[in-house]
Amino acid sequence: MSMNNLLVELFVEELPPKALKKLGEAFSNVLLDQLKAQGLTSADSTVTPYASPRRLAAHVTAVADKAADKAVQQKLMPVSVGLDAAGQATPALLKKLQALGADVSDAAKAVAALKRAPDGKAEALFYDSVVPGATLEVGLQKALDEAIAKLPIPKVMSYQLETDCELPGWSSVNFVRPAHGLVALHGSTVVPVQALGLRAGNSTRGHRFEAKKDVVVLKDADSYAATLREDGAVIASFAERRAEIVRQLSAAAAKVGGGVRPIEDEALLDEVTALVERPNALVCEFEKEFLAVPQECLILTMKANQKYFPLLDAAGKLTNKFLVVSNISPADASAVIGGNERVVRPRLADAKFFFDQDRKKTLESRVEGLGKVVYHNKLGTQGERMERVRAIAKAIAQQLGDAKLVAAADTAARLAKTDLLTDMVGEFPELQGIMGGYYARHDGLGEEIAQAIEDHYKPRFAGDELPRNTVGLVVALADKLETLMGLFGIGQRPTGDKDPFALRRHALGVIRLVIEKQLPLSAHDLVNLAIGGFEKGFSNAGTDVLQFMAERLEGYCREQGFTTTEVDAVVGSGRWIGLATVPKMLSAVRAFSQLPEAPALAAANKRIGNILKKAEGTVVAKVDAQLLKEPAEQALHGALHSVQPLADSLYANGEYAASLRELAVLKAPVDAFFDGVMVNAEDAALRANRLGLLKSLHEAMNRVADLSRLAA
Repeated sequence: MSMNNLLVELFVEELPPKALKKLGEAFSNVLLDQLKAQGLTSADSTVTPYASPRRLAAHVTAVADKAADKAVQQKLMPVSVGLDAAGQATPALLKKLQALGADVSDAAKAVAALKRAPDGKAEALFYDSVVPGATLEVGLQKALDEAIAKLPIPKVMSYQLETDCELPGWSSVNFVRPAHGLVALHGSTVVPVQALGLRAGNSTRGHRFEAKKDVVVLKDADSYAATLREDGAVIASFAERRAEIVRQLSAAAAKVGGGVRPIEDEALLDEVTALVERPNALVCEFEKEFLAVPQECLILTMKANQKYFPLLDAAGKLTNKFLVVSNISPADASAVIGGNERVVRPRLADAKFFFDQDRKKTLESRVEGLGKVVYHNKLGTQGERMERVRAIAKAIAQQLGDAKLVAAADTAARLAKTDLLTDMVGEFPELQGIMGGYYARHDGLGEEIAQAIEDHYKPRFAGDELPRNTVGLVVALADKLETLMGLFGIGQRPTGDKDPFALRRHALGVIRLVIEKQLPLSAHDLVNLAIGGFEKGFSNAGTDVLQFMAERLEGYCREQGFTTTEVDAVVGSGRWIGLATVPKMLSAVRAFSQLPEAPALAAANKRIGNILKKAEGTVVAKVDAQLLKEPAEQALHGALHSVQPLADSLYANGEYAASLRELAVLKAPVDAFFDGVMVNAEDAALRANRLGLLKSLHEAMNRVADLSRLAA
């Protein structure tokens, strides 16, 4: 058995750029996993993925040409079934041994070679054999087939093969793109595997235009990347190519000077990396007159349509220069630069035209048009939706502010969706809200309304910023609540990983807005206000929306660093309804759990809860001091009576940690109570009084969180 490094490459036509990174990682990882599963790798084997626009490859270290033989013990059958009364092999046993390839010409000898051992029920017969290890040819074929089958291909295409069969093109293959070459090298030896109608060899092809050689011959597996770079003008590694693009972008921006920097966009960077094999960053520019157009429009058209990197100045403002990452490196790049400048100019001109045309109509004049745009066949038009959002926004504003806020929120809610009817948003839907803000300023509506219209979609994703002013905050809440209540009301709750209306994101947005802005609105308030925006028939969805928000809140709290136990103690027990107080309650629970008295109090709390659940009838938190007979129950009542006023006062002031800390002094009297008092006394009055004492204690201890959830 010899160990060598292995290189496998699939050479194909241009792969989908947005999927290339995942395709490369999946191909290499599955290949390694399959080789490991067959015992063809060592414990130290590693894989290096390669992915360029026209290839998927993997380099695996320390791969054996043959896996080690493996000793296998197989259970055959119970002794009573395999051997007769004389200890001779039964026909069933001989048939089983024959199926396993054992020599049964001498039955006695075959039986003597078997082992007997108990299998838990009875004595059984076991057969020891040695399974030959897989050869690399067989093992790699299986691994390659599996790696191809498990590729996360966004869309499969079917193409005909150019084979050496009698009827070329008769056979067809389904794959992400037509494949034209297969390399499989173990050291310098070609492994004769096949895939997608191709036979493995030791040659590939390089850059379409700049390769030194039409056919790039690979000496061995380890020379793959270097040979491709030298003879093929290709940087095969996705990560290395990406790093080179980042370096070139920074260097090109530095040459421009003035503190400019390329826009940061990880998705764009990945996509461009997947489009070029030999990157060459070049500086281009466009006419300064286009800078009069909102920079979001220009940036989006350059990124989305042309895959350019706009350059921003030190203040974050767009400049009239941009970077293009070319796939060729001519001695004179002026033609490439000029070509890209000519291509982008019409795009920018279109953006300017849309912007100029849109400003000829006010947002107010577009309100009527919302009634002609269908929002959902069960929820009406965008005009009807806008009226619901207005109603919810006004109700929220009344809770949070004065008549001025109500009027501003109403105006912003009425106009928030009107930019959907503009040419710019029609061309670039990603700019909805943003363009509404620009057009609101042009209409003289003021910065407060403009910001509210622009921000009402926020937060649009995890980590996104929140609306900048209270009007925007109100409209953002109303918009998300209307979406949640409306879609839940017509039965469009997300299922599994399917969430076509992004309801999880909307619910998380509501949670973030209330908690991070510390709004005095409970979850019940929000749901009731949302229900108020709809006609009768949607109130039944309120409970579902509350439960859905609770589920999102649990995830949000865990992302903030709180443990599942802490979250369960607060959110799982219903105390999350006052959303804004949840973080402080969680912090209080964490602080309480670190007190030395915490474990005992949590356990006692759990015990009290169980006692109260089993009690007959309704237990009232009321204590008659005259019925306190035992010293331990008198001491507990006195301690609770002493500490509760301060604990309640601290709770009312939002000092939850301090409130719980005050209650920690109850540990000793609680322990003494359970040691010396029989709760379920035969006397009904005594029993009811003691249960009332426990109920009072339970309510006092669990105002912040269900402490029993902290019990081990």
